[in-house]
Amino acid sequence: MTLGARLVAPMIILVLLFLSIELIKAEVITLTPETFSDKVKEKDTAWFVKFCVPWCKHCKKLGNLWEELGKAMEGDDEIEIGEVDCGTSRAVCTKVEIHSYPTFKLFYNGEEVSKYQGKRDVESLKAFVVEETEKAAEKAQLEDKEL
Repeated sequence: MTLGARLVAPMIILVLLFLSIELIKAEVITLTPETFSDKVKEKDTAWFVKFCVPWCKHCKKLGNLWEELGKAMEGDDEIEIGEVDCGTSRAVCTKVEIHSYPTFKLFYNGEEVSKYQGKRDVESLKAFVVEETEKAAEKAQLEDKEL
């Protein structure tokens, strides 16, 4: 094997690894002060949002959990998975009253629906967001009928 071939093979592996990580991350949308309000106000859409800061040991302990949840929710058009870095988006975190990290909140049609406080595994998070989104959607439909 030539020197060039020995250098190219590891680079290809690194590029493929990077692309696979980026594909997983693509399922989680980073929200900022510029995008947060508009996104969570999307009609008939639930936003399950993780609020964290980079220095928090509990946030670090989550590892890839949020990205795995994003991947598990792929294809569900009514539910979006988002995250907010409260270190750089302090205004958002203040507005939605984030006082500890990590905090997980569900929003539907711009309103905070509930705060998650259960087990930190993909199955539990997914069950919560699906159930709470169904409740919020039913409530919104009833309110629309009343108008």
